Amino acid sequence: MAVPRPLQATRTIFEVLAALGRWSRACSTFHAFTEVLRLPKRQMTKLVFPLQELERQLTPDSRLDLHVKIFDPSLEDISKAESVFTASARNRISYLCSAVRLDHAPDLPSPEGHTKKMNFFKVGKYFTLVDMPGYGYRAPEDFVDMVETYLKERRNLMRTFLLVDSGVGIQKTDNIAIEMCEEFALPYVMVLTKTDKSSKGHLLKQVLQIQKFVDRETQGCFPQLFPVSSVTYSGIHLLRCFIASITGNLD
Repeated sequence: MAVPRPLQATRTIFEVLAALGRWSRACSTFHAFTEVLRLPKRQMTKLVFPLQELERQLTPDSRLDLHVKIFDPSLEDISKAESVFTASARNRISYLCSAVRLDHAPDLPSPEGHTKKMNFFKVGKYFTLVDMPGYGYRAPEDFVDMVETYLKERRNLMRTFLLVDSGVGIQKTDNIAIEMCEEFALPYVMVLTKTDKSSKGHLLKQVLQIQKFVDRETQGCFPQLFPVSSVTYSGIHLLRCFIASITGNLD
């Protein structure tokens, strides 16, 4: 049996991803990519590649500020990634266990709210998602032993995802996570959530500010941002394809 590749994710990443598969209760009609492909081209591009839509609002000389082509998969690749995140009899997506310390973690490659433990979810034969506690004042007392130790010592991590509320941008608590990833030399990604709650102008302003921060202040952050909405599914298919790609599941 192949050992699934593990994938590190922060507390909210699984909430976003879980809303996208067939095991979700999301009300959006665009959770299936086959439905997205039936949309008019402009609407499909807006839904699948939200940064490209924001880029349209910029002047030509300022469009270089958005790194929209670093990860630019084909629609065929995005369709392939769907099978990874689609639960079926042959591709089970299931909860494994919870852990409070690294030595409690399973030896293999939650409900909405405040996560207190590291929760492990197996995505078929492909990889494992780790849903981790958030940072800041609501972090559990054993946060350092739990999260920092896991990030520092788990050698088979593929990527860490840091979720930032696109409505408010990078906050002090986000900086804690960023500094941790930079200190441990971990490759990580910025996922900008709740994009449906902001106007285009406000969202563009936040995206440009965060992109500038990533370019100037980080070393290990993937240069392309991933704006997503679990309500409209905007950006979700691209993010899922990115995860399938970095875990070697598009070959």
